[in-house]
Amino acid sequence: MEPAAGENRKAPQRFVAPPHDRYRIEALEGVGLEAGKSEGERREGEGELEGKELEEARCEGQSPRKAHDLEKARQQLMSVSVDQVKLALRRVKDPDLNLNIVDLGLVYDVAVEGAKVKVDMTLTSPACPSGPELMGNADKEVRAIPGVEDVQVNLVWAPFWTPEKMEPRVRAYLGF
Repeated sequence: MEPAAGENRKAPQRFVAPPHDRYRIEALEGVGLEAGKSEGERREGEGELEGKELEEARCEGQSPRKAHDLEKARQQLMSVSVDQVKLALRRVKDPDLNLNIVDLGLVYDVAVEGAKVKVDMTLTSPACPSGPELMGNADKEVRAIPGVEDVQVNLVWAPFWTPEKMEPRVRAYLGF
């Protein structure tokens, strides 16, 4: 529904960091980013914003350099780590054993390049009926991580999975 003439329109939404990251951003917004830089160094980077970004920075009363540094800080907060991916993969459970695929030793490798994530995983056997479900759930859980743009889940058979690949506590729990 369009606002009537004279009514204020909603302002565009801004990035809002999770509570535990707000303190880091607030520190970066203060003196911290500019500390240790000479006046020349501060001005040197001012031409890095262009067009709409530069206009938004000026409207918000920020120097172009500060706005650029804040954007870089926000991108760092949104970057994906291998640990985040492994944590997400722990939510994928084998339907027969009701244990996660990381502890079962089914995840061989996780690679993160910027916003792209590559997962190499295997199954307990080539005839595993849960294979498509496990791979689909792994893809879904990794895509749910903020900052992930592309996910590639590869099914690998070398080295072949054995019970020794399981976490020791899981192996003991299952009686291996």
